[in-house]
Amino acid sequence: MTATAIQYDDARLVGIGVRLLLPSTTTIFEGTFSLIHVSVKDDTLYRGVFAVMMFPIRHPDRFISLRYTDARDREQEIGIIEDLSVFPEAAKQLVRSALVKHYYEQTVTRIYKVENRFGLLFFEVETQLGRREFVMPWRGDRAEDYGATGKVLLDAFDNRYIIPDVTRLPSADRNALTAFVYW
Repeated sequence: MTATAIQYDDARLVGIGVRLLLPSTTTIFEGTFSLIHVSVKDDTLYRGVFAVMMFPIRHPDRFISLRYTDARDREQEIGIIEDLSVFPEAAKQLVRSALVKHYYEQTVTRIYKVENRFGLLFFEVETQLGRREFVMPWRGDRAEDYGATGKVLLDAFDNRYIIPDVTRLPSADRNALTAFVYW
């Protein structure tokens, strides 16, 4: 990306109220009680910061919103990390650990059974944590692409079940999935 494009993007984002957080202006560190603190140049120190993925499915290390809860108990955005990889390792680890606390994800390695009842899909799967069951509404917005050949299934509680590559599943597992999740 050229410097002109970055300046244009920054000006456009500022115009709609989005602040990009960059390593040159933002310090992310562990503070009191192991909470994340964020210091922004020419602004202030934010304590008790948490992270929210703006594009969690396709860009797990990009477009991360850092937020805090203000004195009126309202969630406020500090700014957006466009690309976490440009931050120092310690900051990356803190943000990633905050995301793990916020999102519950499991990686699916096998699909034993999928049943459709009452507009809900009942799954029996194998994950990195062992055999699991979950329920997912049978709607197009509950299964999203993950890379070129993967899927992310969002259960009834918005927990994420990631299938990194559907084509690598055994054919019976793939058929059980694609009988219902064909988009």
